[in-house]
Amino acid sequence: MIIFSVPQQESQVNVPDGAVLNLNLNGSLVEELTYVDPVDAAFGEVFSSNDQPKEILVDDVVKVINSAAQDSRIQVLLLNLKSLHGAHLNKLDAIAKAIVDFKKSGKKVIAHGAYYSQSQYFLASYADEISLHPYGGVELRGFASYPLYFKDALEKLKVTQHIFRVGTYKSAVEPFIRNDMSPAAKEANQLWLDELWAQYKSDIAAAREFEVSNFDEKADKYLAKMQAVNGDYAQYALQNSWVDTLQTDQQLQAQLIEQVGKNASGKTFKNISFNKYLESLNNLPSFTMPSDNKVAVIVARGNIVDGKQKAGRIGGDSTAALLKKARLNENVKAVVLRIDSGGGSMFASEVIRNEVLAIKEAGKPIIASMGSVAASGGYWIAMSADEIWAAPSTITGSIGVFGTILTFENSLNSMGIYSDGVATTELNNISLSRGISDKLSQVFQLGVENAYDKFISLVAQERGLDKSAVDKVAQGRVWTATQAQSFGLVDKLGDKQGAINAAASLANLDNFDVITIEQTLSEKDQFLKDLLGSAMISSLIETDSSSGNIITKLSKLFGGFGEQVIEQLNIVNEFNDPNHIYTRCLTCDVTY
Repeated sequence: MIIFSVPQQESQVNVPDGAVLNLNLNGSLVEELTYVDPVDAAFGEVFSSNDQPKEILVDDVVKVINSAAQDSRIQVLLLNLKSLHGAHLNKLDAIAKAIVDFKKSGKKVIAHGAYYSQSQYFLASYADEISLHPYGGVELRGFASYPLYFKDALEKLKVTQHIFRVGTYKSAVEPFIRNDMSPAAKEANQLWLDELWAQYKSDIAAAREFEVSNFDEKADKYLAKMQAVNGDYAQYALQNSWVDTLQTDQQLQAQLIEQVGKNASGKTFKNISFNKYLESLNNLPSFTMPSDNKVAVIVARGNIVDGKQKAGRIGGDSTAALLKKARLNENVKAVVLRIDSGGGSMFASEVIRNEVLAIKEAGKPIIASMGSVAASGGYWIAMSADEIWAAPSTITGSIGVFGTILTFENSLNSMGIYSDGVATTELNNISLSRGISDKLSQVFQLGVENAYDKFISLVAQERGLDKSAVDKVAQGRVWTATQAQSFGLVDKLGDKQGAINAAASLANLDNFDVITIEQTLSEKDQFLKDLLGSAMISSLIETDSSSGNIITKLSKLFGGFGEQVIEQLNIVNEFNDPNHIYTRCLTCDVTY
């Protein structure tokens, strides 16, 4: 393999006058980009690997739309959403608000696509005009939560499960001990899923100016409407007023050429892509004078695990270090902890919460701002903040605790492998190859019960609630933020910007800058990024472009089922709490 380093000179991005901003979003909307090894990123791009996550920062999308609204060179916003993956309502809502503001500038917003998923259609509904390919369709099927259950599989593999839990609705461990969802879990999940679906329908109905009842939820009604249009999905969407017109890509292109003119090549309409426009914004020099007063934003996204972790996971030590950095920075007067997590390690969550307390003791206000999910451990790290803010669609609560240890003595025995020996005490009689004694199992259960009592006691203490009242709404049960606010678990409903303004207000700041404190690359990683970021790589060996990792292969083979299995097993693999005690919400992963 030969690597040629080619210096790159920064070229200014040309934004055509009177252009269409092609908002061609490709990937999943996230609060923080997952860390990718610089070498993997470079080689993945060269060989068109699908292994690297495709992610888009919500803040980048909002920044682009807001800037385009004030940019005289941009005439039309085209919502090209075919490659946008699923996203939670609060992320979609942040972008929708930017689209509404864009329309206030008097410029037109057009959405066009072959098929619209629910996430894609949510954004499209805010356009002035929605067009659909005549052979396309709109998929509005509601929200669902269908975890996989492994009880029989584990029994066939002769894996011994040692499950310790507290909370009537703590369904995080159900996949290991059941083959189906318990009635209690179904009751709780149905409640908050219905609340999310009601929010989704209400927002779209308001944007499209039709009745909330204009959504089909019963199979017989859906069948009758489809029979009326002879199974034509596009006509079905048109007659339901979900779209305004049926158009091919060529017809849309002709319409936009007539509206803004042709580009320099003369082959299509004048336009600039999302990434190119974002690049042009990032290259603009700043003319504002920086303020000494800073509001620091720290993003905590992903599973909460012990130790130091890269971006995309919440490490107890690494996230606490970011909070400490804000605490020790004299210019930082207030902090916003932006949380997007279903929880994880209880110990790691407490390490982070301790640093939240240290910030308060330093006299700096701290606001917990909940994103899509801030449940279980995600709520643990939020509860000690001065205020808790959440979007109406935020999934929170799940205040419960469980412990899990899987041992393989029966699996090994079936293969003729045994473990035996001696120890100085009975307390050392625990092993993955020997199992756990009944008495030690009782000890673990006592530890979990103690952890649950600590959890609800801390919530009661930090939130100024009665412990029995907390216990009543805890029990591992999941709520939307609107429901949680009525119980006192959330202070105010609002977005991240609202939380930033609230933090500044608590710190008595009139003028301030917002900074994001994030992990910095190591010297090695930075060197590799600089080197490979401007490298031309040529391979003398043949590469199989169809090859990919196991997740990609399973996904193609089983239509996403394999990826779901791997994802759930990865979560289990990340269980590294030193006490084997977790506050994690698995049912918070919803199909959008």
